[in-house]
Amino acid sequence: MLDYFTGNNITEEEIRNLLSTRPEKGMSLPGNAPFRRAAVLIPLLQIDGEWHILFTRRTETVQDHKGQVSFPGGASEGMDKSAAETALREAREEIGLNPEDVRVLGYMSQYPSITDFLVTPVIGRIKWPFELKISMSEVGRVFTIPIKWLADPQNREEKLITRPGGQVWVSYYKPYDNEILWGLTARITVNFLEVLGLVKME
Repeated sequence: MLDYFTGNNITEEEIRNLLSTRPEKGMSLPGNAPFRRAAVLIPLLQIDGEWHILFTRRTETVQDHKGQVSFPGGASEGMDKSAAETALREAREEIGLNPEDVRVLGYMSQYPSITDFLVTPVIGRIKWPFELKISMSEVGRVFTIPIKWLADPQNREEKLITRPGGQVWVSYYKPYDNEILWGLTARITVNFLEVLGLVKME
C-alpha cells in the first residue's frame, strides 16, 4: 500500500502501471437501457508537492446534474475516436484546458449514470497552473481537492438511498471548501483511490 495519508510518493509511471493492471470495478449495468457513451477527465496535478484532483461545479442552467460537483467531460460525439478524445475535447470546451497539456495515464471501467450515459473515466496529469477559460453556461466553479483529504475515511460515508428500482449505496463526502462531492463523481473518485491503494478495496 502507498503512503496512506498523502499518496504523494506515487509517480506518474506508478499510476499508469496500477491503472493498466486494475480490477474491473465499474457498476453493473441495469437492464437493457439504451446508454449513450460519455467520458470524463480525472485531472491530476501537484500543488507544493501534494497531489490534487481538479473538479468543476456545474451551473444551474445545464441540462443534467445541475449544480453538482463533477469532472470535466460529457457525451461522445461523432468526431471522437476514443474516450480520451471525448474527455479532452470537453475539458477544453468547459475550462480551457489544452489537450497538449494533458498526459493520459490510463482509463477506468465504464459507469452507467442515472441519466443513461455510459461514462468512461480518463486519468490525466495536467499542467498546473493554466489559464482557465470557463464556459459560463456550463461551469460555475473550478477547484481542487487534495488526494490526502479524499483518501481520509473520516471525510467520506456511504448512504443507503431509495431510487426507482430499489435501494442503492451512494458515496458522499463531507463539504470541502463549501463544495459537496457525492454520487457518481464520488464513486469514481473512491474507486480511483482504491486503484492507487489509498482506500481499502471492498
